[in-house]
Amino acid sequence: MTEKPIALLLLGPTASGKSALSLKLAEKYPVEIISIDSALVYRGMDIGSAKPTEEELRAAQHHLINIREINEPYSAADFVTDCTRLVHEIRGRDRIPLIVGGTMLYAKALREGIDEMPTTSPEIRAGVAEEAEKLGWPVMHEILRSCDPETAARLAPNDKQRIGRALEVFRMTGKPLSSFHRREARPAFPMVTVALVPEDRKRLHELIEKRFDAMLVAGFLDEVKGLMARPDFDPESPAMRAVGYRQAIEYLEGRRTYDEFRLAGIAATRQLAKRQLTWLRSMENITRVDPFSTQSLSICEQIIKSLKSQKS
Repeated sequence: MTEKPIALLLLGPTASGKSALSLKLAEKYPVEIISIDSALVYRGMDIGSAKPTEEELRAAQHHLINIREINEPYSAADFVTDCTRLVHEIRGRDRIPLIVGGTMLYAKALREGIDEMPTTSPEIRAGVAEEAEKLGWPVMHEILRSCDPETAARLAPNDKQRIGRALEVFRMTGKPLSSFHRREARPAFPMVTVALVPEDRKRLHELIEKRFDAMLVAGFLDEVKGLMARPDFDPESPAMRAVGYRQAIEYLEGRRTYDEFRLAGIAATRQLAKRQLTWLRSMENITRVDPFSTQSLSICEQIIKSLKSQKS
């Protein structure tokens, strides 16, 4: 017998209106919002991560925001553990867990379970690192594409941690990392998944540019300067790999002009949206809706009502 869902997972690419939709739902229904965003966990990364404002945080109960310092790791496994605990706590309060964001690696782990991955040897790891030092990570990304196109399609060309890991696995086992993904999904708990998939990509790209420029006006560069001045700042940390932050660091270090930085930040954000949509297209058992239509709110409302009618 299939278990009844106890939470709504609302996914979508950056700038697709996930946060605004979740706040609309929070105005009408007893929901608590759980962030599924790898950048929002970090304190001090507010403007560039499009973190909810203080007013928005007061308007609805939010979770998994501002829970790590910028030098502290936060993995998909950490997220699944924290999210699962919160979902059951929220249901215990007779409220509805609304999991909102766009970190697709976390979503995959939540919906399918954490994969059992093979270990690799220090020699292979050192070999990959040495090769990357000579060739650069964009070239390593192309090498990964030739042996594991499925994994490469989901990773940014400068995501050296995950590209390196995938190449290590392939060279250790002769099999692509994607082949180790769990074949039978084991979700952390039963949930309904809704994906915001815009049909008008041009409009999404325009929104991304508009939002990036708004971040600049709001003081994004001053925010990054403050992070760079902290004693725990590490430009190679997972936190600083977040879209926009890496490009800002390059500008503030004098490696880009302002115009180059702005264009690179917008381009990187659009590439992120493209990768997020690639993930969403590959996911099964989800409801896809256009965020620019009125359907997105009504569909989510129907799901929230059905979850509300169930006893925890």
